[in-house]
Parts: sequence; structure tokens; C-alpha cells
Amino acid sequence: MSQQQQPTYNRPQEEEINLREELDKYLRYWPWFVIGVVLAVLLAFIYLNYTTPEYNTTASIIIKDEEGSAPSELAAFADLGMLSGMGASSIENEIGILQSKRLMTNVVKALNLNVTYFEETPVKAVELYERSPLQLQVLKMDERILNRTIEEETGNSYRIKLSENGKLQVTNTETEKTQTTEIGKPFSLDFAEVVVVENKDIDPLDLAETETILVKFSPVESVVQKYREDVQVNLTDKNSSLLELSLQDPVKSKAQNILDQLVLEYNREAIEDKNLVARNTASFIDERLAIINEELDSVEVGKEDFKESNQLTDIQAESEMFIENASEYKKRNQEVGTQLELANAMIDFLKASSESDLLPANLGLQGEGVNQQIEEFNSLVLERNRILSGSTERNPVVLRLNSQINQIKGNILQSLERMRSNLQIAQSDLQRQGAAIGSQIAAIPAQERQYRGIERQQNIKEALYLFLLEKREENSLSLAVTAPKAKIVDRAYSGDEPVSPKSKIVLLAALILGLLIPFLFIYLRDLLNNKIKSREDIEKATREIPIVGEIPKITKKESDLIQVNDRSVLSEAFRIMVTNLQYLLVNSDKQERGIKLFVTSTVKGEGKTFIAFNLGITFANMKKKVVIVGADLRNPQLQRYETDARKYKGVSDYLYDPQVNTNDIITPSNAHSNMDIIASGSIPPNPSELLRGDRMAKLLSELEEIYDYIIVDTAPSMLVADTFLINKYADLTLYVTRAGYTEKKLLGFAVDAKNDGKLHDVSFVLNDVEMANFGYGNKYGYAYGEEKKSFFKRLKDKAAIF
Repeated sequence: MSQQQQPTYNRPQEEEINLREELDKYLRYWPWFVIGVVLAVLLAFIYLNYTTPEYNTTASIIIKDEEGSAPSELAAFADLGMLSGMGASSIENEIGILQSKRLMTNVVKALNLNVTYFEETPVKAVELYERSPLQLQVLKMDERILNRTIEEETGNSYRIKLSENGKLQVTNTETEKTQTTEIGKPFSLDFAEVVVVENKDIDPLDLAETETILVKFSPVESVVQKYREDVQVNLTDKNSSLLELSLQDPVKSKAQNILDQLVLEYNREAIEDKNLVARNTASFIDERLAIINEELDSVEVGKEDFKESNQLTDIQAESEMFIENASEYKKRNQEVGTQLELANAMIDFLKASSESDLLPANLGLQGEGVNQQIEEFNSLVLERNRILSGSTERNPVVLRLNSQINQIKGNILQSLERMRSNLQIAQSDLQRQGAAIGSQIAAIPAQERQYRGIERQQNIKEALYLFLLEKREENSLSLAVTAPKAKIVDRAYSGDEPVSPKSKIVLLAALILGLLIPFLFIYLRDLLNNKIKSREDIEKATREIPIVGEIPKITKKESDLIQVNDRSVLSEAFRIMVTNLQYLLVNSDKQERGIKLFVTSTVKGEGKTFIAFNLGITFANMKKKVVIVGADLRNPQLQRYETDARKYKGVSDYLYDPQVNTNDIITPSNAHSNMDIIASGSIPPNPSELLRGDRMAKLLSELEEIYDYIIVDTAPSMLVADTFLINKYADLTLYVTRAGYTEKKLLGFAVDAKNDGKLHDVSFVLNDVEMANFGYGNKYGYAYGEEKKSFFKRLKDKAAIF
């Protein structure tokens, strides 16, 4: 092989995926898909019949909002500030309570769920629950012994059978130990004291017809754990407090009772908790009322003593009166002070003024006499000044007026001084009285502060006392009327259709599984298969070498040799191959006689001799003179079809001994009168040296003159070089591959051998092909003219192929 040349089988080939071809890979095995679907559906029906259906049971409740409702017993503590920072229970907490082990334990014990009743049928055991005509009342049970009984498998279930004489036979299902008892009479089991009673809800006729009831005891813990896992509590909306409780169980009434009992236990415990809090609240309020009543009495007595000691009736009214008096004295003091200042000013003015100066009038002096004197003085001064304007001071009128003016001025001065003296006395008196009132006012804040402290304590005690009285009434009402915490929206109800198993889904899954298993098996088989199956595998590897024939797989009942006037699929396949060979030879320079066909393969076991022998018979049936030459000197195989071929002289004898002639090694074949064989002869120690000689070319040349077709059965090409040594004499090389035997990667060897010139005019022959893998399908002509097989016969053939 040259270094530049790449093996064809290593070259990537781009091919479009043909959906129809992909489907054909699986459609050819349609019987197995049918069988898979039938078996899967049958198993589904068996599963549905033997599986106990489960139904979904639902109940819905609303958790009341305690914060938005009327004041409760907890509100009393909240108002007292004792629950600060403690909010109302969230909805998640309520869901947790509904799913708690304690609550479910109460449900199991209330409904006696740890004891179950079954009716045994040939298919399955059906739980009776409330339909059981006989029921067991457990008087005493030891859970530890029951658990040990289950672990040791000594029997935790019993068969109870009612005999004709009214006796009960109780049999342990494990130990088959039986004891006899009567209805209503207590008896002992290994782990419990029980008594059998009649179910009053069942017709007595049903009790008479009862044969056997299977009773199974289970630990309460295991039953509680089971239903805790099975009961689902979901919030329908995150903004609401509506909860949906659901449970799947084979018995509708049992599931309904469980959910209803669960809600009942939840409300019962909630009411008990509320009542407990209410009673504790009432006790607390009563204690506080007694204490506050004593404190309130003490504060009121102290208030009374304070008023008596300070001679107070109404401290607020008295303080207001003191303030008004102080204000009046202050006002009068201000008025007196003003008059006093005016008097001092007038006195100073009189002493400093001359006889011709007028005195100020209307200054607000309260003395009427003084004001009249000032007016009279001013009138005389004005009259004198008027007279002086026309006369002298010596005028008797002026002198008289001056005398009067001086006299009046002295009188005014005396009046003002007297007024000033009186005002000073009045001012001193007002100041003294104001100071007395001020001292009284100064004492009022301290008294008021003390009084307010006493009054504040009284108000606080009174408010708290009234508050506790109100809360005691509210708590009493809450204790008298306690509403359930969970409002039932829908009581437990069950659906009519089972949720498990769902027959439609199971059947659909069975249908899919019945199709999927054969599909996966075929797909994985093809994926992991590295052998040739059909001509498509060869064409994918190389299109340089044509395929001249596909030979079908021969069953054990069929002959592996073509007969005269044979109309089998095998004979038709060889006829088609002969036709294809003639098309390959039509453009060659070879004459009609003496055509040499070399048959080889990659490894042994691919059917070279089978192809060579049947090809020879096919030519012989066409009235052609044929010889089959056994050129595989190392492992002769012609004896498979010619029993005495090993005894014949053959090719090795001819090549080794020049004295042996061609006619000496030709033997007529038992398979056909127009066909001869040349056996391989004795197995030589050096086959390659014999084949290199000229004797092989001479042999073939002589055979060309005698026969129409010389078919040479050569050695496997990959194992030995014998075929390469003589392939130069071939007109056509038939390279045999075997479906289900030849590995795909070995096709590259044939391609490389052709490209390197070691083999020439190579054509593939695909041997041992399944009927389903023929290149164009087996429904178009290989069975043409044969009697049509029945459907079951074809189904059997398909199954055999698979």
C-alpha cells in the first residue's frame, strides 16, 4: 500500500439520514413489536387486576384569624403587655400541628386503625373496614411484644371463622395455632387481650354468611408514621388561610373518617388550649383585682388625710382664688405707685417753678381738690399775665393776684404732700397684703404636687381595677362560648375514579413499553454490532467495489446445494448473481469460454466453498461446462460436498509432480453432470512456493480450453498470501463476506488490496443474509411463484429471523 493512499474505510462519508430507511430497520421486525405490545398490555391487565385501587379523599378547612376576631383570653394578656413581641400563630405553624405525630396518634387510637380487617379472595385481600361483620375490641395490648412478634415473624394476623354452632375459631396465620371462643367473650392473644363483637351496622344475614375474616394487628407507631406521610396538608393560596387536606387510600370511608377525625382532634385540642388559657387568665385577674382593691383603699385613705391636714376642699378652686387676689393687689399697688410718682413729680415741679409758670393739668391725679386747685392756680396766673401785659407789677390787681397765686400754690403743695403721705401708707399696706397672698400661692405648688401624686395613684388604681373587671367579663364570655379554631369548608369526600393505579395511564405506559423494549433491543443490538448485516453496510464502507450477489441464509431443513430445476430462494439468488457477473464480463476482452472466477474472502468460515460450489451448479444448470478448482492448499473444503475429495489427486500434486497431467486430477462431480472438480490434493509443506511456479498458469491455461467456467476456490486473503500469488490469472475476483460473521472493519482490507493491485476486478458477494436484510426487501420477488404462507407461518419466520 502506498503512503499517499488512504484506506477507503477510514474516509468519512457524508450521508443524509433517510427516515424511511431508518424505519425499515425496525418495521422488518414488526412481529416482535406486536408480541411486545401484547405481552406488555397483558401484564398491565394482570397488574390492574391484582393491584388494589386507591382513591383520593379531600377535606378543606379555614383557620380562623385570632387577631381579627373578637377579644379572646389571649387578648387580655396582650393588652396587659404580657405577650409583647409574641404574634399570632402563623399558618405554617397550624400546618405543622395538623401533621404532628401527637395529633395523628389521637386519630389512630380514636378510630382503632391499628386493627384492620380483610376478606381473602383468590386474587387479593380486600380491606373490609366498617363492612366487617365481626370487630375486635382491644382491652389491653403490649406494643413491645407486638413489635417482637413482627420481627420474629411469629404472627401478628389471625383468621377468625364463625362455625355453625356459633363458636369462633381464631387461627394464627403464621403458627397455625387455633383457639375457640365466643362472641362477646374476652380471650388472649400473644400480645393482647381482645373480645370479638358483632358489627351492629351489618345485617345479621351477612354475619351468617361470613366464612373467614383476616384480622391484622399493627403497632400504633407504624400506623401513625404511615398516615403522617400519606396525609397531605396544603395551603391553597399564600394570601389565604384555607387549607386542603388530602389522603389516598383504598377504602373511601376509612380515608374520610381519618380526615374528619383529624380536624375534630385539631379543634378539640385548640378548644382545650383556649379553655386552659382562659381559666389561668381568670385566676390571674382575680388575684390582681384583690391586690389592686387593697391598694386603691390605701390611696383613698391617704387622700382624705391630706385634705384634712391641709384644710383643703378644692385645691384648684382655692389656688385660682389666691391668684385672682394677688393679681388685684398687684394692680392696686401699681395704681398707687403711679399716683405716688405723679404726686412726687408735681411737688418737685411746684418747688422749682416760678410765679409765672403754669402747673400741668390732667395728669391723672385722683384727688379732685388738688385738680381744682391746679385749675384755679392756672386761671389766676393766666389772668395776672394778661394784666401784666398792659401794666406793671405794682398794679394793685396784679399784687392781689400774686397774693392769691402764692396762697393757692401753698395749698396745692400741702395737698400734694398730704396725698403723697397717704399714697405711701396705702402702698405699704398693699405690699404687706400682697406678700401674704404670695406666700400662700408659693405653698400651693407643693400641696398641689402632693395632691396630684395621690390623685394620680388613685386614677391609676381605678383604671386598672376597671380594666381588670372588663377583662374578667370578656374572659368569662370566652370561657362560656369557645368556637372551634378550624372552620370546616368541606367535609371529607372521595372521588369516584381511582388515582392509583390509573388504568389509562398504565395501559398507555404498557403500550409504550411494549414498543420501546423491542426498539431499544434492536437499536442496541445494531449499535453494538460490528458485523456486516446487509449490502448497505458494504456500500457505506466503499462504493468502489460492486456487489454482484446476495446469498440468503439457509435453514437447517433446507439443502445447501442447488438442485436441478430448483425454484428456491437460494437458486434464484445465484441466478441473479450469475446475471450480474455476465454484465461485468460483457465489456471485457474475455471470450465466452474459459472464464476464470476466483473466489476468496478475508478469513475462513465466510462461505467461499459454498459460493464456489453453488455457483458452479448454477452455471452447470445453464448447460455450461464448469470445473471447480480447490486452490486452498492449506485447508481444503471441497470434501464438504464431494465426500471422497480428500482421496483425489489435486492441485498440489499437479504443481509438485511434473509427471501428473491435467486429466489425472479432473474428477466428475456428483452434484451435476456438467461439472467437474479438481481437488486440492495432498497438503504440502510449502503451498506458497508451489503456487509461485509456472505450473499453476499452465493448469489454468489448459482448463480454459476444456471448460466454459473455471471457478477457483482460493485461500483467505488476509491469513495467507496464496491468493495474491495467483490472482493475476483471474478474470473476476469474487470477494465473499458473510452477514453476521465478517466484521465491518475487515472490508477495508479488500479495498486496500484492490487499490494496491493485489486483487483485481474485485466484486463483493454477501453470503448468509437474513431474508429481512436483502437489499430491496424480500417481499418483491425472491418468493415469486411460491405458495403464499399463512400469517402465523410468516410471523413464525419473522420471529426465527429475529
